[in-house]
Amino acid sequence: MTNAAQELRDLVDERVRAVHSKDLAPLAAQLADDVVAFNVLPPLQLHGPAEVIEQTKAWFGSYPGPIGYEVEQFSAHASGDAGFRSFVYHVTGELADGNQVDMWVRATLGWRRIDGAWCIVHDHESVPFDPATGAAQLSLKP
Repeated sequence: MTNAAQELRDLVDERVRAVHSKDLAPLAAQLADDVVAFNVLPPLQLHGPAEVIEQTKAWFGSYPGPIGYEVEQFSAHASGDAGFRSFVYHVTGELADGNQVDMWVRATLGWRRIDGAWCIVHDHESVPFDPATGAAQLSLKP
């Protein structure tokens, strides 16, 4: 793994710690001013750190207790000042309404080194679905 790829891996590890502690600051610090995000939760597209942070704050607030957030299946590609990190994450926990969450999400983060720091310029998440029923596939196994 190249140094740049390891740096991106470390930033994803920082993301995991931030989600576990519901700490917005490290997540916000990783966002580029022109970030575009396609997250699992609506709306379909977010522009800029303010929108991403607002959605993340609402997501954290929907869990009165801890959020389980584990990442697997890392893939990293980095060259010069650009890199991508893809992975799947498992999110679990109890929502404020009592519903239990236990699902897998695919994620790809596009990074650009800006003034010496890696910043997320593109965040894309998706949940696989069964085309016959339209239902989300919530586990790694079909």
